Amino acid sequence: MRILMKFRKSIMLVCKLFLLFAVVCAFIGCWQNYYEEAVYEYRGNYLVVFAYAVIFFLFAHLYSGFKIGTVRVHEAIYSMFLSLVMANFIMYMVLCLIARQLLPPGPIASTTVLQTVLAAGGVIASNSIYFSLYRVRHILAVFGTEMADWDIIQKMANIKERYVIDRGISISQGLEAVKAAIDKYEAVLIGDLEKSAKNEVLRYTYATRKRIYLLPSVNDIILNNCYQSHIFDTPVLVCRNGGLTTEQQIIKRAMDIVLSLLILVITSPIMLLTAMGIKLCDGGPVFYKQNRVTQNGRIFNIYKFRSMAVDAEKDGAARAVQGDRRVTKIGRILRPLRIDELPQLFNVLKGDMSLVGPRPERTENVHAYVQMCPEFNLRHRVKAGITGYAQIYGKYNTSPLDKLNMDLIYIEQYSVLLDLKLLIMTLKIPFMRESSEAFKKGEDRVSRTEEEKTQ
Repeated sequence: MRILMKFRKSIMLVCKLFLLFAVVCAFIGCWQNYYEEAVYEYRGNYLVVFAYAVIFFLFAHLYSGFKIGTVRVHEAIYSMFLSLVMANFIMYMVLCLIARQLLPPGPIASTTVLQTVLAAGGVIASNSIYFSLYRVRHILAVFGTEMADWDIIQKMANIKERYVIDRGISISQGLEAVKAAIDKYEAVLIGDLEKSAKNEVLRYTYATRKRIYLLPSVNDIILNNCYQSHIFDTPVLVCRNGGLTTEQQIIKRAMDIVLSLLILVITSPIMLLTAMGIKLCDGGPVFYKQNRVTQNGRIFNIYKFRSMAVDAEKDGAARAVQGDRRVTKIGRILRPLRIDELPQLFNVLKGDMSLVGPRPERTENVHAYVQMCPEFNLRHRVKAGITGYAQIYGKYNTSPLDKLNMDLIYIEQYSVLLDLKLLIMTLKIPFMRESSEAFKKGEDRVSRTEEEKTQ
């Protein structure tokens, strides 16, 4: 086993290549047996196979299907399924163009089912191999007084196959006690500590060659996106800090308009059925307007399909909680699938929002969050968006600080390609139940709770 562990990366690469090979072979079988009209006589067939392999690989990589061992098994299987649907749909259209006729979709649909079964088996087997090669890490958690520290400790403790938090030590016990504890462990989780203490713990952990898990601060995210330069013999980190260039703004706006109109046309039947369903459900208004904050702190009215009772906020603004009785029957269908957010495409056309960007918060929530974390306003350097980093990698009940950090990562790393990547990844979100997980009871009154903390 020790010999195998030395080649574990190569072994996992072979597992992924075998999975890719199985999926491609299934496609070839379907193509050769059922779509003979689209088969070339000579070398063109190699190009079709190569194109299919590349398209599937790109989607699987984008949706994290190949992240064996680092994502949950069911998420990896779902990612593989979605990648197969996308790749097979694209290649089906290509085969129709090659054959110059509309080919029957049945065989490719059946092949997708077969490929999903093969992919699921491959993911499960590869996952078992991964955890037999990569041992569980025993971790020391160094924490301060912030709730974020306890939150990440709980999350890591829930992934027992990868992490074991053997011990936690408070920085209040002193740096010498913390250093002595670090010596006994192979990995260290460094929480949200005071700056000087964090730097001291980080330097010592690095010097003793321990693996480091670090909760980033806003400063860490800014510095992480700097580039290195030199002034004579002195290295310098440079943060451009200029926001989107004029060219980027023009391209982003053009993309917003074109894609919003296209999506509106495609989803118009869904929007019509939704409007009818809301009216039939309780007879109330179809749309719901609410004040939100966008670029430079500007307030605008966001449009949504109404998914709650008409008098849902008669006692004041409150977050949706698990089992919330204010949500209507049709709202329980709309919210997990994000259908209630489709009218926001009109906000994009008006220029209030972008397709991709930080999610717009309610004015009262922004006020409360800024009281807790003044840096929260940094996310308003760009237009609010329908989807974004926090929506793809987070959940509905992700903490404001974590959302801020993810939004800042997006702002600092912005590019047109990143926007396209996030838009494609958004297709994965509606069918992931945990992404729409509501707040627990007691966490719904955000504004009131945060005001009490600051008093």
